[in-house]
Amino acid sequence: KGSKIVGESPEIIAIKEMIERVAPSDARVLITGQNGTGKELVARSLHDLSNRSKMPFIEVNCAAIPAELIESELFGHEKGAFTSAVKDKKGKFEIASGGTLFLDEIGDMSASAQAKVLRALQENVIQRVGSERDVKVDCRVVAATNKDLRKEINEGRFREDLYHRLAVILIHVPSLNDRKLDIPLLAEHFLTHI
Repeated sequence: KGSKIVGESPEIIAIKEMIERVAPSDARVLITGQNGTGKELVARSLHDLSNRSKMPFIEVNCAAIPAELIESELFGHEKGAFTSAVKDKKGKFEIASGGTLFLDEIGDMSASAQAKVLRALQENVIQRVGSERDVKVDCRVVAATNKDLRKEINEGRFREDLYHRLAVILIHVPSLNDRKLDIPLLAEHFLTHI
């Protein structure tokens, strides 16, 4: 059961070794890198090599969900919480319980969702939209971003306390420009697939 990451460049070998070291722990990981570098593959490898591998791997693309829906998506909602809430709905934090929750493009998350995610990470509880009741959750959170979160923090768009909660371990995935050795291996890999 190895990593599905293709590459033998020193940079990729270092990432694979890091994944093997940290996957068995529940430490939160923040994966950085440009679009298309394989951040999701790193997140999946962390899950597949963890003690949670038999439980769900749930992905949320924070950039693809409108700001007004992200909280319902992450935390669920009670029936009647808003016009289209016709029944109770579990959020991704609950669905991922026991497994891994992958928050992709975390840098695009609204300020109010950031505050609620921070609370979920601090206390392992969430509240569904429209409810006062605490729901216990137990998922390992892995996040990814193509943004410079330090810059986002300085410009007031990302919470520094949330950054420190998410970035317990940092894994940077270099672009192909920085690992040209891997291009023939990747070409071979995709040709085999096709």
